Amino acid sequence: MVSWEIIYRASVFIAEEMGVALKRSAFSPNIRERMDHSCAITDAEGNIVAQAEHIPVHLGSFRVGVKNLLNWLSREGVELGPGDAVILNDPYISGTHLNDVMVMQPIYHGGKLVGYVVNKAHHVDVGGPVPGSINPSARTIYEEGIVIPPVKVMEHGEVKRDILNIILSNFKTPETALGDIMAQLSANSVGVSRVLELINKYGVDDVLRAWRESIEYGRRLSLMEISKWPRGDYEAIDYMELGNELLPIRVRVTINDSGVTADFTGTHEQVGAPINAVYGVTYSAVSFTIRSLIQADVPTNEGFYSLISVVAPEGSLVNPRKPAPVSGGNVETTQRIADVVFRALANALPNKVPAAGSGTMMNIMIGGVYRGSYWAYYETVGGGTGGRPGKPGVSGVHVNMTNTLNTPIEIAERQYPLLFTGYRIREGSGGNGRYRGGDGIIRSFEVLSPATLSIMAERFRTSPWGLNGGEDGKPGRVIIRRVDGRIEELPSKVTVDLKPGDEVIVETPGGGGWGKPN
Repeated sequence: MVSWEIIYRASVFIAEEMGVALKRSAFSPNIRERMDHSCAITDAEGNIVAQAEHIPVHLGSFRVGVKNLLNWLSREGVELGPGDAVILNDPYISGTHLNDVMVMQPIYHGGKLVGYVVNKAHHVDVGGPVPGSINPSARTIYEEGIVIPPVKVMEHGEVKRDILNIILSNFKTPETALGDIMAQLSANSVGVSRVLELINKYGVDDVLRAWRESIEYGRRLSLMEISKWPRGDYEAIDYMELGNELLPIRVRVTINDSGVTADFTGTHEQVGAPINAVYGVTYSAVSFTIRSLIQADVPTNEGFYSLISVVAPEGSLVNPRKPAPVSGGNVETTQRIADVVFRALANALPNKVPAAGSGTMMNIMIGGVYRGSYWAYYETVGGGTGGRPGKPGVSGVHVNMTNTLNTPIEIAERQYPLLFTGYRIREGSGGNGRYRGGDGIIRSFEVLSPATLSIMAERFRTSPWGLNGGEDGKPGRVIIRRVDGRIEELPSKVTVDLKPGDEVIVETPGGGGWGKPN
């Protein structure tokens, strides 16, 4: 009998190979260059068996999104047969935001359902009034883009062109979106083929047994690691920025013999602005934080996830009711949820938790019409990580809930009417301390044609906090140097029009310092 670990490791590799296939097949720089996508394999009940090291906010949400999707399909009487694939982006089912298009396909062997392959990819534009679809002014989800309910996009191995046409007719860049959706279908096809190869090599019973044992092993090992943490309740508060208001996110983290519970009772109620985070995002941020503090090589599967409980009051910033807008919740509120859980656990694990990182993905969305065609560009800009016990923070990297690469300037300039004027470390932006926080980034560009710019960011009015006497990092800022010489400083969430020659200068926050300066 083959070791369960061999089959489990092979399953993880399959998820990684799915990601490679998706990246290499995608059309948009956001997926092809920045790798803003994630892949996973589940069993027939939707339990996460294996996932690749992709985007944290995607990965934790798979546990919520796949179960939500299976419940929806069962409730609606929809069956997925061999060669079928379902597509959706409704955040209240899939668990993130509209830009993250989710595609899931069943795995059948000998007529028996054995599991699913699933991926998410951030599409640059999914409709709505602004380029990039992350609309800072949205008051409902319907102002963020098209909402795609679960629908078969492939049946018996044939792509359903009518469904694709409906979707693509609502995306502003349909040619790019078509390429990205086909890349997602291809990645899932790779996953199904590889799992079937695994089954043909070892037998279906041994593969399913190995998946069950890997989940149980993940649960036991994770529980053993968490058992080393001090029991008790640990509280913290942090804030989201909305105009002149600071909206509290409160958490009480309880560590006990059964695992970890994060209770967000007392968090601000949902708002008519796109900073609400659906439950899948909240769960993902909490599980990321716990996983980051477990130092052992723990399988990140249902075994690990089963030890984490999240209490998020319905109707709050961290579990809104539809149709609250949620595009920024996935990219910004998720960062704050991770921060506040880290801060709570710093009281339990004072020598393991770093100071706050930049705390924003600094989302830049820009687009317009150029040479007769619509274009849309999206990127996130890294910052500094917090100082750590024994080490300074890292400068100029993506922090916490993001895990993407940067878009190479050469690629952006080749495909879009942009001219980059600066890209460097924002020296001195990290907080001072015994171990300094990492520095942020300065990234600037001019537009070469009329365009619309949207910013969705955080940590403009609050600073990444230091720990144990360390100083806070510098907050972020975005300014526009107009072609006529005027300087405009922007708020953290805004949409503005640009003229050719206008320069946008983005300065991301540095991380907080750790420990009192020597």
